Amino acid sequence: MRTMYEFDKTDVKIVNLLLEDGRMSASEISRRMEDISERAIRYRIDRMIEEGVIQISAVISPEALGFTIKADVWLEVESDMILEVAKKLALFENVTYVACGIGQNDISIQLVAKDTAEVYHFVTEVVRKVPGVRKTTTSIVPIILKDVYQWRVPERIAKEISGE
Repeated sequence: MRTMYEFDKTDVKIVNLLLEDGRMSASEISRRMEDISERAIRYRIDRMIEEGVIQISAVISPEALGFTIKADVWLEVESDMILEVAKKLALFENVTYVACGIGQNDISIQLVAKDTAEVYHFVTEVVRKVPGVRKTTTSIVPIILKDVYQWRVPERIAKEISGE
């Protein structure tokens, strides 16, 4: 089992600055933090990436490509086929998120489409026909207020780390 990464207040500050701008240079981070060298910043970023604590990548806006509709689809699946179905759904280009859950729904996916007709077609003609899928529930998502790439270190954790 993997051990938990030991964050300190400097790591939290670096992560928060990178969340502002993932292209921010180590020298700019160092300048903003004032008390740590560019070299130390670079080392810490490299270590966090290597440990799998953070990843830095481009996040494309599906809307920019004409995919203006987002939908959440919850699936009820044969119990011995959950992972197999989830892996199959993850292969579709218009599926942006796939997760297995415990509870009322076995799998949750999010998809993007150009219109609601495309959502309907994908759910009825593709998802529902995947072997093992028993039931789907679809919800169009008109507004997303916060996404995973906007998540920050919780304030209470940051305070614990900095000793406040």
